[in-house]
Amino acid sequence: MRATSTDVLLLVDKPAGLSSHDVVALARRALGTRKVGHGGTLDPFATGLLVLLAGRGTRLLQFVPSEPKVYEATIAFGTETDTDDGTGVVVREAPLPTALDVLGAIPALTGDLDQLPPAYSAKHVGGERAYAVARRGEQPALVTSRVHVGEWNVLEQTPGSLRARITCGTGTYIRSLARDLGRATGSAAHLAALRRVQVGPFDVRDANGIEALRSGEITVRELHEALGDLPRQVLDDDAVRRVRQGLMIPASVEGARAALLDAHGDLVGVGARSGDSWHADVVLATT
Repeated sequence: MRATSTDVLLLVDKPAGLSSHDVVALARRALGTRKVGHGGTLDPFATGLLVLLAGRGTRLLQFVPSEPKVYEATIAFGTETDTDDGTGVVVREAPLPTALDVLGAIPALTGDLDQLPPAYSAKHVGGERAYAVARRGEQPALVTSRVHVGEWNVLEQTPGSLRARITCGTGTYIRSLARDLGRATGSAAHLAALRRVQVGPFDVRDANGIEALRSGEITVRELHEALGDLPRQVLDDDAVRRVRQGLMIPASVEGARAALLDAHGDLVGVGARSGDSWHADVVLATT
């Protein structure tokens, strides 16, 4: 639907060269509201899907499905950089690996992994961001994080590069996977290009391009769509009134939570189960 309200879900295909904050600023202008939040950033060099919520929808960010994340990554072999991507300074060179070495190393980088984040990352180290420490020429004292990599689907392989579609969980650094793949093959590697094509149920093919965002000719979605496959319960007028008043209502669908809709299909709130009833965690309806 076209934007007729500021309370919407907005999907954007971010181009390279813009930060996620730049895209949020453009969305604020396009929608005419300061209240725009995102469901996960992308580095400026990366492209692809950003999931944005605007207006009262920002209160739903905690419920937006964020997994799996799917990326198309190009990994360049032979050089490792201080940022683990193509924007950094080369810190190590090594001979190119064989195609079989690359394919043979991928299984060890699949599943549940203890992953060391990049030095230039937003991880907190001693009360500041790791990238702030790295920019001073110091080595941030990073620790590994448990992440999940579901699948590598090899799309193209050359003597010096690998292009793969990687499915992973929240918190996974594709830059770290590129770095570690290089090391596991006895070579060196960095992430040369990255495109996010999917976040949970949302696909970049359904996203607005940046020119549409700049012109304001955007297509938006209803807020309830931000809740993915959360069960839906349609309320009558009396139940809508009770939800707005903070009162419990009977639950008629299964699940720990549900999207509570009025008779017009508009999102009233998000219900949390209490026995056979719902108590609204978030109430969006105001009238």
